[in-house]
Amino acid sequence: MLRTSFASALLLLSLSPSVAFADPTPEQLLKRYDEVMSPKTFDGLLVMVAHRQDDTTRTYKFRALKSEDDKIRTWFYEPAAAKGQEMLRVEDNMWVYMPNLKRALRLASRESFQGGDFNNGDVLRVNYVADYVAKLIPSGDDKLWLLDLTAKNKEAAYDHIKLWMTKDKQQPAKAEYYAASGKMLRSAVFEDVKNFHGLERPSHITMRNELATKRFSEMTTLDMKLNVDIPAQKFVLDDLGR
Repeated sequence: MLRTSFASALLLLSLSPSVAFADPTPEQLLKRYDEVMSPKTFDGLLVMVAHRQDDTTRTYKFRALKSEDDKIRTWFYEPAAAKGQEMLRVEDNMWVYMPNLKRALRLASRESFQGGDFNNGDVLRVNYVADYVAKLIPSGDDKLWLLDLTAKNKEAAYDHIKLWMTKDKQQPAKAEYYAASGKMLRSAVFEDVKNFHGLERPSHITMRNELATKRFSEMTTLDMKLNVDIPAQKFVLDDLGR
């Protein structure tokens, strides 16, 4: 009887690590991505440097406010040509306010963000849980998870994404973005994880254009305050330009 009890105890001990450290589900990893890259509410200061095909660059500095999962607003400070422009997303609707026209124009999720290599959906609509169905596939690297994402709807920024996340801290590491045809459109590297007021996340993303290979854009988060209280009026279309 004693031997049987001892053997049972050894069996439980051998099983406990696999129970305690069970692999995350694709849905859990996707939720983690959203929590890291687009927390529920924030007030952020960001810079995008767009490297053009002719070897010129343009730098955009902007503030971004986010409330809940479907509201975000940006204000552009630099360059001079973009100063005063604002962008707003409410649910599936996006607009850009043009100060020279004194009115807002409609935007599409898959259009280029300020002419760079991120698209509007990359910046204004980070809600992968809502936009993609995920499955785990072999990554070929024992330090990384690989998610295969298929778009659920036309509002998704891409038709298909391959997303690698680190196993130790479940941070995004790199990604590939595809059209419905299977052609790769963009690739990204997530680097320089920093702590922003309690949230660890990559502070620097390089997005490469796989169709025009001299083009790439860099997005750097300078600061990101969390759990901010934002007046609902900030996400009303008529408030743009005020």
